[in-house]
Amino acid sequence: MSEYDETPEEAGPTPEDTAADDDAAGTVSHVEEVFDLDGDGYADATLTADGVTYIDSDGDGEADAVAVDDDGDGISDEVLIDLDGDGTFETAIADTDGDGVVDTYESDTDGDGLVDQISYDTDGDGVVNQVVTDLDGDGRADVIATDHDGDGLVDEIEVDSDGDGIADTVLTDADGDGFLDTVHTEAAPEGGSVQSETGQAI
Repeated sequence: MSEYDETPEEAGPTPEDTAADDDAAGTVSHVEEVFDLDGDGYADATLTADGVTYIDSDGDGEADAVAVDDDGDGISDEVLIDLDGDGTFETAIADTDGDGVVDTYESDTDGDGLVDQISYDTDGDGVVNQVVTDLDGDGRADVIATDHDGDGLVDEIEVDSDGDGIADTVLTDADGDGFLDTVHTEAAPEGGSVQSETGQAI
């Protein structure tokens, strides 16, 4: 599996791990990227030239993704994915801090050619803990869901319903029990108690 598998939790060993193993064995460090974008357990076919890797995930001879190594370290910094074959990349996966682990996922969920959802791994643990969504396509975040404590449950949801860039409603899990139990609105800034049926996983 690659660190570029679409499931963050299934990220493979980092380049640092590979380098450490090679150094321990007394060999020269070399990292060979393996991609499995469709998650079928088999490595996707690749062709690399001039820092660009073309990835054929479905074996039809056409690239379903393009991986780019901007800094020439042998590890792709960004992967653009078109798994539905419509000729438009619907997902961009990136390692923005250069640590060898994917931390940003940009997606065009409605197929209009514009990014409308960005998922972040803000603490570098390989798991997404914040999802930002632009529901109306104006380029501004309408909903931000955040897992602050890394337990896989949303601790806070901010909603900007009027598109002014300021959250109108904020739902929080005030007591850390996995339920969004407090709501703050412009009308009631002090917040009131509510009870959601289940904790919401990102």
